[in-house]
Amino acid sequence: MAIKEVFLALGLASLLLFHVEAHTGFVSFNYAGNGPSKWGNLAAEYKSCSSGTIQSPINILQDNATLNSKLHDLSRLYVDANATLINNGFNVMLKFEKSGGLLLQDGKRKLRYPLELQMVHESEDEDGNVAIVAILYDFGNTDPFLYQLKDWVAQLAKEHCSLDEEIQVPIGPIRTKSLKRHSRRFFRYVGSLTTPPCTEKVTWYILGKVRKVSKEQVALIKSSLAPEFQNNARPIQSSNERNVELYDESKCNPHSQ
Repeated sequence: MAIKEVFLALGLASLLLFHVEAHTGFVSFNYAGNGPSKWGNLAAEYKSCSSGTIQSPINILQDNATLNSKLHDLSRLYVDANATLINNGFNVMLKFEKSGGLLLQDGKRKLRYPLELQMVHESEDEDGNVAIVAILYDFGNTDPFLYQLKDWVAQLAKEHCSLDEEIQVPIGPIRTKSLKRHSRRFFRYVGSLTTPPCTEKVTWYILGKVRKVSKEQVALIKSSLAPEFQNNARPIQSSNERNVELYDESKCNPHSQ
């Protein structure tokens, strides 16, 4: 699956996932008056937000996850590529002009983190399958991947747009080296997008390694968003007895230690 977009999301592991193309027939939603509990009633195409049975996010408990030795290391073959930074008022995302690389995969407890980076991959066949690799961040040192975007994010923060428009800032090649780290541990489950239209059958990969981000970096990203979307975590959804798989290299391949 080719990487198409990188979403810079704030809050719990639920955050903003919204394709630029989805602005056609866009119906406004938010996290207050038209909050998550009402999304399914706002438009027919948002029905899955209330009636779906495999919605995201879910509470992932390590003790309840099924160790799957048939999974392999999550191979992320990312390459440097030109991209456009986009702010649509409730979401900041990086959209690659061409494929930013590939995701290859055969086959915690509930914590609140200040930032989540979601790398959205779409299959190149007609099925259009979606897989999302989620990286969680806690406060600490400056993150190198986000650091290279700081000037352009600051430019976005100087302008404000309504929810039916976008601000786009073309930028040069984005270095992806810091995203290519070996993934020795991750969780996998099938869920949905976490904002309307809440499309289901999305495969989620939650990396076990929590990375560090500075408070200044998080504040800068927040300053680009409309105030009502600066705390944008969707509430935990029912797991409906879904199976969450765990790949742990130390247990599945003890000789790798």
